[in-house]
Amino acid sequence: MSYRVLLVDDEPLARERLKRLLLEHDDFDCAGEAANGDAALSWLALHQADLVLLDIQMPGMSGLETAAEIIKRDNAPAIVFCTAYDEHALQAFGVKAIDYLLKPIRKEDFSRALQRAVEWLGTRPQQNEEASAGVRTHLSARTHNGLQLIPLDDVLYFYADQKYVSVRHTGGETLIDDALKQLEDEFDGRFVRVHRSALVARDRIERLVAQQGGGHKVYLRGLEEGVAVSRRHLAEVKRVMKGM
Repeated sequence: MSYRVLLVDDEPLARERLKRLLLEHDDFDCAGEAANGDAALSWLALHQADLVLLDIQMPGMSGLETAAEIIKRDNAPAIVFCTAYDEHALQAFGVKAIDYLLKPIRKEDFSRALQRAVEWLGTRPQQNEEASAGVRTHLSARTHNGLQLIPLDDVLYFYADQKYVSVRHTGGETLIDDALKQLEDEFDGRFVRVHRSALVARDRIERLVAQQGGGHKVYLRGLEEGVAVSRRHLAEVKRVMKGM
């Protein structure tokens, strides 16, 4: 299967660079090009794309404004921003971009973005429904290295320690500003309460194990250690696992 890609950038050299990067990936074809947002929307009115590689700062309609229009479409494509500026990252994920690449784009970052696109496209109906509903696809955190964006698909579990909430994800562990109850309500059903201080990703649950000293732990795909399950939430965890 070949994925159709639309390149949107007002700089011809930038589009040529993207085309060269795409040539290294047999599953992706450059189906069209546009030099601005209006041209991109006109192209999409006549053709189907699976992925849009989109600059942000362009004459006329910005990339963010263009993306906001694209995600309103039925069967909307995945969007990856390719830009020289990092200050728009939070806004980019507000319009449901699946990745945000800074120019000059490194080959390994580009390959990672394409892999995310493939995964996203595998669940496109669900993703488009979530986009229409305004559900976040990424979490954001301010760290000593600057802004960190964590794809929701990479989250293993959330853990609250007094007033702080940490997210354990495939890339490590990060403190976030969100409250545990807020996360549970926002991502209704996607995460399972296993303890008053912990939520785990439902689709990563693998097994529930009784501990020798009493109690239970739930084990997740991608995580070696288990997460403690309280007696109060044990029945719910078993019910969730029975339905998986």
